[in-house]
Amino acid sequence: MSRGVEPDPQTWWDDYGHRLEPPAEPVRAVQDHGQDRAPDGAGDPAADLTEDALVRGPDELPPPGWRRWVHWWTGGLIDPGPGRDELARRALLHRIRRPLPAPHRVAVMSIKGGVGKTTVAACLGLTLAEHRGDRIVVLDANPDAGTLAERLTGGAGVTVRELLRDLDRIHSWSDMSRYTSLAGRLQVVASEQDPADVFGREEYERVSALLGRYFDLTVTDSGTGLVHSAMAGTLTVADSLVVVGSPTVDGAGRAAKTLDWLCAHGHARLAAAAVVVLNHDRASADVDAGRIHAYFAARCRAVVDVPHDPHLAVGGRIDPARLREPTRTAFLRLAALVADGFREGPRAPGAHPAGGPTLEG
Repeated sequence: MSRGVEPDPQTWWDDYGHRLEPPAEPVRAVQDHGQDRAPDGAGDPAADLTEDALVRGPDELPPPGWRRWVHWWTGGLIDPGPGRDELARRALLHRIRRPLPAPHRVAVMSIKGGVGKTTVAACLGLTLAEHRGDRIVVLDANPDAGTLAERLTGGAGVTVRELLRDLDRIHSWSDMSRYTSLAGRLQVVASEQDPADVFGREEYERVSALLGRYFDLTVTDSGTGLVHSAMAGTLTVADSLVVVGSPTVDGAGRAAKTLDWLCAHGHARLAAAAVVVLNHDRASADVDAGRIHAYFAARCRAVVDVPHDPHLAVGGRIDPARLREPTRTAFLRLAALVADGFREGPRAPGAHPAGGPTLEG
């Protein structure tokens, strides 16, 4: 643009005197009979007024590694984006957060003690509670002085026995919360510590019905006795099943016998839709762990291998922050598989009869 020339207000120039095209007029909504209407092809404007659309979240840093280093070194100008592991983690979280159409009960069981059943129930409950927004409770239904509350809260003064005693007095969430303890966002119902105080099928079903009124998701840590009355109640109301074993001869054999027993006693559908967890706290290089995994993968919906973790091996109170990353990933996968059952439901009865594959064959 030459000096002394009055600029045309309708003409746009850059800093070097080059003429630019004026910007296009913004598209405006028009009024139709007193109501605002969006341009053709646009949806309901109110649909954009969601929290995700309106609230600006903090800038996400890449995960530790070369991606975060590049992001830091360039001051954020270069963002390599999430890696394969991070994308896989986000996919698991998306599955875990699947909407729950109705209250859901998950039974964690094993015919054999010492394979980490209580550890799996506790970590599953913690993972679901951390990544979901609904109310989640874990119930210790072990009739033989279970340790679930000790692993999660360090112990609880109130047990399921007091809950049963006052069942008819509970009419609100405030009433219910007096009989639970908290581990993060997870509610915990402790077991009775006196083995002489029997917890049977009828009592379990009454407690389960009450929890279903106040909680969206119940994870039950079952006892090891398949013929015990409480186990019958657990299987009667369970919507999905997690069977815990280990990659050892006895641990795998007992888990297989658990599935056989379920199929032989009218629970073939639960067995076929079950998720088997192989806890590697007990493992041996002399055992073909891959063959064990393949065996259970052929019989059930899925298999999750939980690696050895020094923090869990101690047997004390569980602190999720002290778990190794592979352990956290394993429990994320278990939680995602449980949540998949919200949509799919159990498989048809007889999908994997007791006469299926064998560990010997």
